[in-house]
Amino acid sequence: MADWQDPERVRFMLDDCETWAVVGLSGDPSRTAYSIAALLQQRGKRIVPVHPDAPTVLGEPGYPTLADIPFPVDVVDVFRRSEAAGEFADQAVTIGAKAVWFQLGVIDEDAFARTTQAGVPMVMDTCPAIEWRKRR
Repeated sequence: MADWQDPERVRFMLDDCETWAVVGLSGDPSRTAYSIAALLQQRGKRIVPVHPDAPTVLGEPGYPTLADIPFPVDVVDVFRRSEAAGEFADQAVTIGAKAVWFQLGVIDEDAFARTTQAGVPMVMDTCPAIEWRKRR
């Protein structure tokens, strides 16, 4: 198992973190970000859409950037291609997020190193839906 899928980091985010900023979340229900955000809500999490168009999604108002969110964020959940994801990990550290989650297929080892060296737990290349299923 890769260090970036450390079970304790996964447990911390799923169990102890409540507010999830979902980068790339739009109002398109056919997108994976939408279904995972809905699952997070079903599990009692507050979701915060982060998208340049800042749409309201699943009843929650969106923000164009992480820096625009006017309250604390626990997890920054990134639905972007690997080559574009690292900047959001850096922004998560800047805004004081408690953790960073890169979704299935999103891997940036340099961003992982920067984020964890800054003291912020991070997981990559997995999904909350997958991790919750493993617990059954």
